[in-house]
Amino acid sequence: MAKISLKNIVKVYPGNIPAVHDFSLEIEDKEFIILVGPSGCGKSTTLRMIAGLEEITSGELYIGDRLVNDVPPKDRDIAMVFQNYALYPHMTVYKNISFGLVLRKMPKDQIKQKVDEAAKILDIEHLLSRKPKALSGGQRQRVALGRAMVRDPAVFLLDEPLSNLDAKLRTSMRTEISKLHKRLGTTFVYVTHDQTEAMTMGDRIVVMKDGYIQQVDSPQNLYDFPCNLFVAGFIGAPQMNFIDATLIKSENGFSAQFGATIIEIPSAKLSAETATAYEGKPIVLGIRAENLHSEDSHIERTETSPINVTVELVELLGSETYLYVVCEGINLIAKIPPYNNPKSGDTITLALDREKLHLFDKETGNAIK
Repeated sequence: MAKISLKNIVKVYPGNIPAVHDFSLEIEDKEFIILVGPSGCGKSTTLRMIAGLEEITSGELYIGDRLVNDVPPKDRDIAMVFQNYALYPHMTVYKNISFGLVLRKMPKDQIKQKVDEAAKILDIEHLLSRKPKALSGGQRQRVALGRAMVRDPAVFLLDEPLSNLDAKLRTSMRTEISKLHKRLGTTFVYVTHDQTEAMTMGDRIVVMKDGYIQQVDSPQNLYDFPCNLFVAGFIGAPQMNFIDATLIKSENGFSAQFGATIIEIPSAKLSAETATAYEGKPIVLGIRAENLHSEDSHIERTETSPINVTVELVELLGSETYLYVVCEGINLIAKIPPYNNPKSGDTITLALDREKLHLFDKETGNAIK
C-alpha cells in the first residue's frame, strides 16, 4: 500500500525563510501525481520532504499508514530519481544499477536477475558494461530509472528528471516514464516546471505558487476550469489571453466592455445574482488562443463576438499559425489554421468564442463562478 498523506506540512528554512505553507494532499495508491509551478514555488522542497532529505518544520507525513516524519530515507520504501542522474562515474551501468542491492547484501544471483529485468524493460541491456561518460543524456536517465526500479519501492519520486534532455528526447522519455508507471503499478510523485510534461503525464496535477497549493485537479479540468488567474496563465500553451474589462448591463443581459469593444457574456457563464454584484466593476476576461477564430472558421456565429485587431506578427508552425495581434491596445495571441494567413500590419476581424470565456475577479484574481 503506497498511499501518501501530507497533512498541514510546513517548511521554514533557517533565517525564518518560508518555503512551503500548510500543504495538505492525499496521494492515492498507484497514482501518478505531478507537482508543477515556477522555480521557487516549493515543489522540489515538498518532494524532498517526502523523501526524507528535508526536515519537516511542522505537519504530518504518512506513507501507507505509517507516520514517517522522523523515519530516515532508507527506511521509507521510496526511490528517488534526480535531475542530474547522480550516477557514480567510476562504475559501470551494471554496478550503478545494482549498488543499492549490494549494500543490502542481496545474493548475487538475485541482483543479476533484477538488473537484467530492469535493463530489458528500459532497453539498456547493451549498455551494462559501459560507464556513464560513454552514455547520452537519455541513456543516463534510463540508468537512473533502472537503479530506482530494482529496489521495488512503494513510491517513485522524480525531481525534474527530463530537464537536462533536448526537446525531442524529452518527448520520447515522457512516453517511456508513463509506460513505466503503468507497467510497475507503483505510486509516482513527479516534479516539473514544464506544464506540457504535467498535462501529458499526470493523473492529477498540483499547481503551486510561492509555497501554496493553488489547485489540485485532473489535467483537463485544470485547463477548462482554472480557479484563478495564475493557474489560467500557467496551464496551456500559448498562455491564456487576459483582457481588463468592465462588466456592464446590456440589452440581453450583461456584457464586458473594453475600449469600444463589447462582448456579451453567456448566461451560463454568469448568474444574474453574481452579475449584479459585479456590475460596473473591473473584471478580467480570459480567452485561449484557439478560441479566437479567423473569419473563415466554420463555427456558429451566434456563439461568437467579432473583435477588430491589428496583426503585429505571424508565426507559421506548419500545422497551425500563431497571430500576435493588438485589440484596443491589448496584446493577444490567436491560434488559427495554416491557410489565408494575414500579414503584419493588416487589420482583420477575429471571432471570439463566448462559450469559452473565463471570468476573473480583478482584485482577488479568483475565477468568477
